[in-house]
Amino acid sequence: MEIVELMANVLSTEAFALNEAAKRLEKAQADSLAELFKDLILKDGSLIFCGVGKSGLVGQKLAATFTSLGLPSHFLHPTEALHGDLGTVREKDAIVLISYSGKSEEILKLGPYLTVTPDRRIALVGNVESPIAQMSKIVFDCQVHKEACLNNQAPTTSSTVTMAIGDAMAVLFEHITGLSKEGFAKYHPGGKLGKSLRLKVSDLLVPIESCALLNGNNSFKDAIVKMTEFPLGAAVILGDDKKLLGLVVEGDVRRLLSKDHFDLNVNALGMANHNPVTIHQDQLASDALALMEGRKNPFSVLPVVDEDKKFLGLLRLHDLFKEGL
Repeated sequence: MEIVELMANVLSTEAFALNEAAKRLEKAQADSLAELFKDLILKDGSLIFCGVGKSGLVGQKLAATFTSLGLPSHFLHPTEALHGDLGTVREKDAIVLISYSGKSEEILKLGPYLTVTPDRRIALVGNVESPIAQMSKIVFDCQVHKEACLNNQAPTTSSTVTMAIGDAMAVLFEHITGLSKEGFAKYHPGGKLGKSLRLKVSDLLVPIESCALLNGNNSFKDAIVKMTEFPLGAAVILGDDKKLLGLVVEGDVRRLLSKDHFDLNVNALGMANHNPVTIHQDQLASDALALMEGRKNPFSVLPVVDEDKKFLGLLRLHDLFKEGL
């Protein structure tokens, strides 16, 4: 057997097991799980995952998944639980017991001391008649016909199926809560998705006091001096009410200086852009990025205004990139 065929066979074996597991799902299981999730939400309970070895690692991953979807979850090692960690378990919580054999000694020892009643226990097991299945109300069959391991020993197919069933549980919770992209981003503020859905223009703008400001009487030379003092790539011409009268960008400077004859004392307002594209402070930073890059001639600086069109500051493309957008 070629090595690529060997690897492909692993994927085929696990894919077959996943399809078989999907066929074994029953409506009664899903209904009971949905009701338990609703009760956890109502009572502000947590979902706890418990297992040893590879099953414990699967439990840690699933706890992280549920937490990221808004249901407080954590992993409980059964041995550590018997030495003090049971203090993290409350009657209003639910627990997922993970054991392919359904006979893990550590979990069975823990059973009599769990404050979580059997109707709030979920079993992910490879034997639905096992002791751990018997001590749980909701039981999911993680049985596989064989492990993908050459010796049919190492948890491969079985851990994949167990994790996939846990993922299916998580998606059911997501469905029940009606979690939106914005809601998901709430729990992922540091990621690209979180930033694109939560970060606003006001979070990134350079404030007005740090911008090159001009009035209608300033010359183009004044603009160059101000842009040197405040190197943001633009100078802003404001009226007495702080409303935007015009914008001078570095490109305007280059165009003027490229002429054979130019006058540095030319009125800045006379050659400024009197109708620059602006963006509101409460818009998403991702919208600003699309606005700045989605044009035939992209620009690197964008004036920010409030609801009264008063100038608040400048948003730079550089700062959007620096945030990972």
